[in-house]
Amino acid sequence: MAYQDTIDYLYSRLPMFSKIGAAAIKNDLNNTNAICSFLGNPQNKFKTIHVAGTNGKGSTSHMLASIFQEAGYTTGLYTSPHLYDFRERIKVNGEMCSQSFVTDFTNKVKPLIDQIEPSFFEITVGMAFEYFAQKKCDIAIIETGLGGRLDSTNVIHPELCVITNIGWDHMALLGNTLPEIAAEKAGIIKSETPVVISEVVNETKNVFEEKANALNAPIYFAEDFIAFNTFQNNWKTSLFEFTQPLIHLLDAPLFSKTFTIESELPGKYQNKNLIGVLTAVQILSTMGWKLTAPKVAKALANVKKNTGLMGRWECIQDSPRLVLDVAHNEPGVIALLDQLAGIHYNQLHIVTGMVRDKDIDAVLNLLPTAATYYYTQSHIPRALPANELAEKGNALQKIGKQYENVNMAIATANKNANPQDLILVIGSVFLVAEVDRSFTTPFGLSRL
Repeated sequence: MAYQDTIDYLYSRLPMFSKIGAAAIKNDLNNTNAICSFLGNPQNKFKTIHVAGTNGKGSTSHMLASIFQEAGYTTGLYTSPHLYDFRERIKVNGEMCSQSFVTDFTNKVKPLIDQIEPSFFEITVGMAFEYFAQKKCDIAIIETGLGGRLDSTNVIHPELCVITNIGWDHMALLGNTLPEIAAEKAGIIKSETPVVISEVVNETKNVFEEKANALNAPIYFAEDFIAFNTFQNNWKTSLFEFTQPLIHLLDAPLFSKTFTIESELPGKYQNKNLIGVLTAVQILSTMGWKLTAPKVAKALANVKKNTGLMGRWECIQDSPRLVLDVAHNEPGVIALLDQLAGIHYNQLHIVTGMVRDKDIDAVLNLLPTAATYYYTQSHIPRALPANELAEKGNALQKIGKQYENVNMAIATANKNANPQDLILVIGSVFLVAEVDRSFTTPFGLSRL
């Protein structure tokens, strides 16, 4: 098969969560174990770091990958979903896997696919493990897809685990309370393996402590070791100032008591991900990984350049400002609103589309009424039709019209906006994935 034929086969043959939702989820690790066994257990041929959480796990994974790359390690990175190219899910040192690898791997596992009927995600996890083994990765950063305990990635035995934040999302699959959701995420914690909790929530702290203690796993709540002080944003990068309290992970910590980090991920909400990453880095440096403060600083200033991360407070146009952000649930939108409160713009234009299995009313209730709305949808079966979203939004005084696709909505917002305005595209990873980055603004600025 040619590459595009292979991708078409994978999309059509295997159930995908992004398309059909919960029906694509398997409730055990049997298929993943069978795939790994068929491949000769490639997941055991390289070191790993496992990352889970409601929000922030993608940013955290990319930051860690950038750090290991800058330190000179051959670094794998597995994330999901992709935005534009399937191969974004599987990278080594920031480079996507080759088309020929995807085709060869798929041909290899076709008999197994016919035999065990795996999901799309189960196959892509196996594909990533195989690629990282072939490339002789020193370490791979592995992001969970959904949850943790039964996530297909949860067959690895990592050097360290990171759990970002716990919030309301995927309740039908993970539980209806924060402790229940936390228990699913805590399923990635392994025996005698350090775990870093990036953000502490009172309702869930004891869930992580009990799980870690039961497995004799050292647990580190990042806020005990690094405190966020201040934030400065210039749209494309940010400066974060942190303080390390008297309690240190090391007798000679990597960073001074007060230190500043420049980040290529400019959202203020990244401070919570950063303290988790920086805590993890200090732990890993005690385990023999050669991670120095200068390399860490350089890596965090070049996350996008090193790893290709997109869609996290990503400014792709200057006049008017056009920012893409994949915020799509309550915690993500709350963090986004905190970011908005600290920046200057004239009028706010919000382009939004969501998938139907989110708590749409809760998200819409959070959004400001003092904005012009452009309701649209991504083109996947899970998408909420734009007319339904517009009806819900207008009923809540979030006044706007509906548009057939995100690019029509952006084009209209560009025509309506003044140079000092802000256009924000939010609501779904899949919506951001459909943004055409090659358009020209009405002010004559050709953008990415």
